[in-house]
Amino acid sequence: MFDKEVLEKYADVLLWGLSTARKGAFKKGDVVLVQYDPAALGLAEILYRKILERDMYPVQRMGLTNTMEHTFYQMASEPQLKFLPPGDRELYQAVSGRIFLRAPGSLTYLKDIDPSRIGKVLVSRKPFREIMDKREERGVYSWTLCTYPTAALAKHAKMPLSAYAEQIKKACFLNLKDPVRKWEAIHAEAAGIKKWLSGLKVKYFRVVSRNMDLVLTPGDKRKWAGISGHNIPSFEVFLSPDFRGTEGVYYANLPSFRSGNYVEGVRLVFKKGKVVEAEAKKGGEFLKKQVAMDRGASRVGEFSLTDKRFSLIDRFMADTLFDENFGGTDGNCHLALGASYSDTFSGNPARLTKEMKGKLGFNDSALHWDLVNTESKTVTAHLADGREMVIYEKGVFRNK
Repeated sequence: MFDKEVLEKYADVLLWGLSTARKGAFKKGDVVLVQYDPAALGLAEILYRKILERDMYPVQRMGLTNTMEHTFYQMASEPQLKFLPPGDRELYQAVSGRIFLRAPGSLTYLKDIDPSRIGKVLVSRKPFREIMDKREERGVYSWTLCTYPTAALAKHAKMPLSAYAEQIKKACFLNLKDPVRKWEAIHAEAAGIKKWLSGLKVKYFRVVSRNMDLVLTPGDKRKWAGISGHNIPSFEVFLSPDFRGTEGVYYANLPSFRSGNYVEGVRLVFKKGKVVEAEAKKGGEFLKKQVAMDRGASRVGEFSLTDKRFSLIDRFMADTLFDENFGGTDGNCHLALGASYSDTFSGNPARLTKEMKGKLGFNDSALHWDLVNTESKTVTAHLADGREMVIYEKGVFRNK
């Protein structure tokens, strides 16, 4: 789908993202895990070469085919669902970087699988994520990911495959001579926005759109993060709020594909930091099961805003990676149910213990589900000194 020149640029951008996302520099001998869906093999091969050229050790892992994954969830016994393959723990304890190339062959192939079975797998593998989170907090690990165009994605986005591929090229600046230079410029500009937001003394934010009226409490010892290299593309600036201060109604007008299920028109009502009503125009039963996955699945782990001046994404892509970075005419916000991000802690994340996270209102869950709203909205910061300040309006941050 992409010619060699575009694949080379894509690989360079991913390696830029991986290096930028890491607090410490990569060095010779580091281990980099390349995980990829079968359709992204060509991009994986180029990354493999480029990692070797940097005197690091690439480890490749191709993901399950849709048939294999469906068979697993359909047939696996309880012990098989919770089985942790030998060697995986050792790999995650040693890996210095991880690049995931997403190229789904289908978006709905698990629609007949009980979501609770998928949830059991996620919960059982949560210790692996915790290992990588701790390594990232120590500055010895980073990750990034991207999407490779497939017929399934194009079909659900209702556009030809060639047009879908062009959207990815445009969004990731792969049509430019030097896309890495463009990403570096956006990274630098976003740093000013994050510094401005993190410097505000905010009691709470109020987010208002046509179908939404939500209050979020940033909490103590927080900073805004984002556009860090973790996702390609990524234009979002985000915060993991104190989940206990979430009140009101959140609405996701963009559809979402998750675990082989299609969900549309999600409406969540929060009281005292917890979802008390969860409904959707389509996929409502799946939504309810996800919210009940574990104790933290009904709480907020992330809130983000995207400035439309950065993002060239202007249509639904049937892929959360792109949809949560929608620019269009009004930008977007997204809210994630589930796990929070420790890199929004203003101190040293390596010293952020489980007990500290609990006291500060950082959420913990096996779930992390981004739900996107692209309606025109106003985000107002209610400051500690009693003033009100509009920080985001008509898809643009108001820092200037």
